[in-house]
Amino acid sequence: MPELPEVETCRRGITPHIVNHTVKEVVVRNANMRWPITDTIDDIQGQVIDSVTRRAKYLLLKTHKGTLLLHLGMSGTLRVIPEHTEVSKHDHFDLVFDNGLTLRLNDPRRFGAVLWLTGDVYQHPLLASQGPEPLSEQFDGQYLYEKSRNKTVAIKTFIMNNHIVVGVGNIYANESLFQAGINPKKAAGKISKKRFIDLAKRIKKVLQQAIEQGGTTLKDFTQADGRPGYFAQSLMVYGRKDQPCFLCETPLKEIKQGGRATTFCPRCQKN
Repeated sequence: MPELPEVETCRRGITPHIVNHTVKEVVVRNANMRWPITDTIDDIQGQVIDSVTRRAKYLLLKTHKGTLLLHLGMSGTLRVIPEHTEVSKHDHFDLVFDNGLTLRLNDPRRFGAVLWLTGDVYQHPLLASQGPEPLSEQFDGQYLYEKSRNKTVAIKTFIMNNHIVVGVGNIYANESLFQAGINPKKAAGKISKKRFIDLAKRIKKVLQQAIEQGGTTLKDFTQADGRPGYFAQSLMVYGRKDQPCFLCETPLKEIKQGGRATTFCPRCQKN
């Protein structure tokens, strides 16, 4: 699944090609996405894209009339391609622009979303209950410490909760906890403020590095221009089950938490 750095990479990739350009045509080939694409989507036709922002893993294409909310789901990709490019399987949605380019959504599993919203988009149920952005000033160790008090949930599950902080997906939770030397199974409420301060810094660092390097290479994700990300080359633990830890050479262990693979070093992350 594309995580926050992948979505942010996508946002940066498509922005120069569509901002300040007019939507000339809307093409819906398959409306049966996670939520059906309704006829109100036609309202974006004739509108100028004023900005492309991101909230959590949602892309927001803002116009004077409303906002187009896009989510890539489990396997979705966005491409900026020349108009009249041949349609491929699972190309479900196009925005055709006045500059001869098309923004095309391909989504084999159809878990993505294409929603046309009016009013305050941040009050929409999909966004209203989201926690702070991890790279914002609102997110720090003090915030995590306060939210974690009396919580018995495992720390990895805690930081992956979008109501606590958005966008710390499985890959980056693994990596951040390793860098902070925290056992992913430890109860969030038993972690000290000092360690939370360090963990918040590690989360910011890991995500920022991933964004700068173009996101993590996953089989279901490539950048808007078709080039794969490169952050996978820097992963310390994720996907390295039974391989030696880069710091102490102890074989890495893998467990399941919430149906997700958690890889960690039993020596470096024993506490």
